Amino acid sequence: MSDEFGAWQLILNGDPTLLAIVRLSLAVSLSAVALAALAGMPLGALLALTRFPGRSALVVLLNALMGLPPVVVGLAVYLLLSRSGPLGAMVIAALTRQTVEDLWVEYRDELSAMDVSPAGRMTTLLWDARFSLLTALLAGFGRAAAEVGAVMIVGGNIDGFTRTMTTAVALETSKGNLPLAMGLGFILVVIVLAINAAAWGTRVWSERQAG
Repeated sequence: MSDEFGAWQLILNGDPTLLAIVRLSLAVSLSAVALAALAGMPLGALLALTRFPGRSALVVLLNALMGLPPVVVGLAVYLLLSRSGPLGAMVIAALTRQTVEDLWVEYRDELSAMDVSPAGRMTTLLWDARFSLLTALLAGFGRAAAEVGAVMIVGGNIDGFTRTMTTAVALETSKGNLPLAMGLGFILVVIVLAINAAAWGTRVWSERQAG
């Protein structure tokens, strides 16, 4: 009970160490999702709207990457000597490809009759799929914020630089500092729940808008 009380004290008093870890976690997760989206969404749309030799193999590869354990992803990024790595973009590309491909089946005749350019088709379908893609991005953010293995392999656990909520929870628990670990764990659960609620709400709202 004393550990739980200490955790609530840290949260309610705005403990500087706790807040610094939370801020860094949010900054890292949001940046990772944004960079992956910038690369992955156009790639996924391009893959959905074009046909070329080896396309099927690339689709299989992208789909397979979504099932990789995060620790393996972290190891791969470390070996590639890349701070952000291409794997997150590939996962978003796979999700985007499926969404845009489904829309292309629905709008192909209309866009072809209007003689819309390939770039115009890509832009139109991405915009039309924006709510579905936002749901995928929110889910991706929740996954990124809750991951510990990949973060520890790629960035370590350096205070003020790479110590995120998940790595801090692991460290503080091993040190016996349960109030801080529990406080961070509670905030992490709240963030993940909020992200999933936002994804669900976005999907429901978009379905209502579409009628």
